Amino acid sequence: MRRELDSTDIAIVERLSHDARVSNREIAEALGVTEGTVRARVKRMEEEKLIRITAVTNIDRFRDAALAYIWVEVERSGQTREVARTMATIPELGFVGVMLGRSDILAITMVRNAEHLAEFVHQRISAIAGVRGTQSTLGANFLKHDYRMARIVN
Repeated sequence: MRRELDSTDIAIVERLSHDARVSNREIAEALGVTEGTVRARVKRMEEEKLIRITAVTNIDRFRDAALAYIWVEVERSGQTREVARTMATIPELGFVGVMLGRSDILAITMVRNAEHLAEFVHQRISAIAGVRGTQSTLGANFLKHDYRMARIVN
């Protein structure tokens, strides 16, 4: 059973999304609850896999890397989830999602250059059973990249 986040959980997640190093005491003071309440709720949300606290690289600092979008078309629609699950096991892919629209699956990764992207797609993606074809694009200039984009829009 998936638990619904209440307003206190959401407020805790919001604070952590801005700075995951903020102390439970600081969060508790801001929300008017006890430090133990914050600690218990964070622990519960982590155990239930509702949140994960981790470090995130700042892609603006990587001058020798580019964000690559790999659009994948599968042979038969019934293979989409299986191909996506296989792709999700590839450590270099930071995002794999089943899509509606121009392609069946979208994967996102970081590469050094176009040659590196081509090699990765040919050796790792195209080799997966059920992949009919791919299209790739490289991000050239990012005006906004919010590492918190996994946050659900209200």
